[in-house]
Amino acid sequence: MNAVDPVSLTRDLIRKPSVTPADEGAMDLVQAELERLGFACRRMRFGASSREAVGDSEVIENLYARRGTAGPNLCFAGHTDVVPTGPTGAWSSDPFAAEVVEGVVVGRGAVDMKGGIACWIAAVSEVLAAGDPPGSLSFLITGDEEGRATHGTKLVVEQLLAEGEQIDACVVGEPSSLQVLGDTIKIGRRGSLNVWITVTGKQGHVAYPERGANPIPVLLDLMKRLNDRRLDEGYEAFQPSNLELTTFDVGNTATNVIPGSATGRFNIRFNPAHTGASLMDWISEEARAAEAASGQRIEVEFLHSGDAFLTQEGGFTQAIQDAVEVELGIRPEASTTGGTSDARFIRAICPVLELGLVGQTMHQIDERVSEADLHSVARVYRRVIQTYFDRFA
Repeated sequence: MNAVDPVSLTRDLIRKPSVTPADEGAMDLVQAELERLGFACRRMRFGASSREAVGDSEVIENLYARRGTAGPNLCFAGHTDVVPTGPTGAWSSDPFAAEVVEGVVVGRGAVDMKGGIACWIAAVSEVLAAGDPPGSLSFLITGDEEGRATHGTKLVVEQLLAEGEQIDACVVGEPSSLQVLGDTIKIGRRGSLNVWITVTGKQGHVAYPERGANPIPVLLDLMKRLNDRRLDEGYEAFQPSNLELTTFDVGNTATNVIPGSATGRFNIRFNPAHTGASLMDWISEEARAAEAASGQRIEVEFLHSGDAFLTQEGGFTQAIQDAVEVELGIRPEASTTGGTSDARFIRAICPVLELGLVGQTMHQIDERVSEADLHSVARVYRRVIQTYFDRFA
């Protein structure tokens, strides 16, 4: 069995311009590599409506692959979709050409997270070259992480749970390292809730306010009341929850017209002191009170992308930290900072954490990763697999 080169595979994946929700052959490439390594691959395709997808109706490509039937089952999770490139002329080279410049691979998805997928596949190829592990290896790869994430890992996990598939632990290959390779693993993430509030008043002439009902003051008062509440003082291993106003939209181009409606939006990143449901109940109650006081109709729309989660430090996290320390000479800090990831869905099926490349250039112009880091992460992943089965098989 020939070993997989993480640099070559990273470049091949980057050359698939899989900007969410497009696939462009990225999942086919991953599947071909895994089938060559003896994995039984299963594509899971879920449709997304035009409201949930970026453009017209799309079918999201997902892949679950497993080699072996015995436990424990160690899973790797990742995504082949990437964010848009931004202005391509600002890049030093074509963002999907995967050029190598002085030992650095440049391209969209280099660290987030096609490089991570390539490194784990390379690590698996080396592990299998020495013989089958005393358990199973699996992959959960989605093409719907960078968008709304409604037809990717979330639905795959629900289907695997319904079928009784046993996954015992999962490593998500997100670029968890902050400054240097291996300095951080993510053992938890805050939850995320997007909220749209629309107040409908009555359009009228500004000179005759008694004939209209201005929705803007009502919206501002409600948003200020929500924004002024201190949600909590923090939670074990988590920073305090925060509500951030993101936009106010009225769409009024006239200078002498009271608008008929106004919409505001905000996002809450919350720790385990709250759930999405509890926050939605609070916001809805405040909206009902404002509606009763103002006499204007208030509508609230929510997009709850996941609750907070925390993988308690213990045998699994220690095994990962030990593996990193052996290979890189640095013991990673266990952190819960950052945005959201698909780990929030995987936590429903097994303990999960994130370990990957340095993320300083993710989503940026000239996203890049050094060839040396790709080889180092592949080596760390190989050690992680070996350590996991040594301790838990």
